[in-house]
Amino acid sequence: MKPIHPRAFAFDVCLLAALTLGSQPIFGQSMDFELYDPPSTLVVPEHQVVAARYPFVDVHNHQWSMATQDLDALAAEMDELNMAVMVNLSGRSGDGSEATLLKSLANVKANQPSRFLVFTNISFEGIDDPGWGERTAQQVRSDVAAGAAGLKIYKNLGLTTTDASGERVAVDDPRIDPVWAACGELGVPVLIHSGEPAAFWLPRDEHNERWLELKQKPGRYRDPALFPSWEQVMGEHWNLFAKHPQTRFISAHMGWLANDLQRLGDLLDAHPNVSTEIGAVLAELGRQPRFAHEWFVAHQDQVLFGKDTWTPEEYFVYFRCLETDDDYIRYYRRRHAFWRLYGLDLPDAVLRKVYYGNALRLFPQLDRSLFPQD
Repeated sequence: MKPIHPRAFAFDVCLLAALTLGSQPIFGQSMDFELYDPPSTLVVPEHQVVAARYPFVDVHNHQWSMATQDLDALAAEMDELNMAVMVNLSGRSGDGSEATLLKSLANVKANQPSRFLVFTNISFEGIDDPGWGERTAQQVRSDVAAGAAGLKIYKNLGLTTTDASGERVAVDDPRIDPVWAACGELGVPVLIHSGEPAAFWLPRDEHNERWLELKQKPGRYRDPALFPSWEQVMGEHWNLFAKHPQTRFISAHMGWLANDLQRLGDLLDAHPNVSTEIGAVLAELGRQPRFAHEWFVAHQDQVLFGKDTWTPEEYFVYFRCLETDDDYIRYYRRRHAFWRLYGLDLPDAVLRKVYYGNALRLFPQLDRSLFPQD
């Protein structure tokens, strides 16, 4: 037998030591998924975009203290992004009172009248009371007369709102019909958030793409034993639009169908009174750049720009995904997307509609001088 060279023997011993920790092989160790997030070694062209190519309207934003905040400072931050107009959906935030809404509207009028639109909100408390629908519709009429640009409905409707008997109030509950009809008569849009991502109803296991989010935010899990199904809630959502064809609706978060664009497109085709917006679903769009590009071109008249949370640097990822053809873009919130995104490289004509053109049709009160004169 050929003798083992001493250096080879020493190398084998060192290698064995390097591959073991006591009796535990290094490659046999487990690693928490939250920890495994290596920097990419990929070297590809990158186009960082810190301001949108065109002035844009963010139709999905929340400013919880607009009644008292410094709107000049906020507008300066918007300028850096090339955001022309912000829509604050939380006009009655906090106490839900008329006074809060009126103070917000007064602050806008006195300081930045062309840069902000404010939506009103309603409460479903007392929905069983006779005349609740008409009283609430009258509240909306008064709020719009005071300057509110639309109505925002939060996700509690259809999920957690109950009536006096303890029964869940469905999204398309007929007791609310007078409110939707009033918005149609007034010509103001209703931006409605129904449901959650469908994965929130699925088992919290290794097969769930949103496992990390449900681990970090356990309150977002929708136990099927306690909540109506995703299909039930979102079916009511789209049935509402069919019941009120004269009212303009904005289905928030792409109706939680950004992962099934064919289905969403079919629904938009069937409901011409409905638009949608891309807030909080960019991670779905960016992982299907070719199909999403085609889809935006096909449905360019029914898509608006929305972001949801106000964190200015997060807008950069939106701009880059919409405007460039970059590869392997890192998303800013891993619990939403452990994958990388790719640029959709939308045509200029489509970008203009998503950024501002479609909003100009929904909000005729917008100052046209803030936007290119197409």
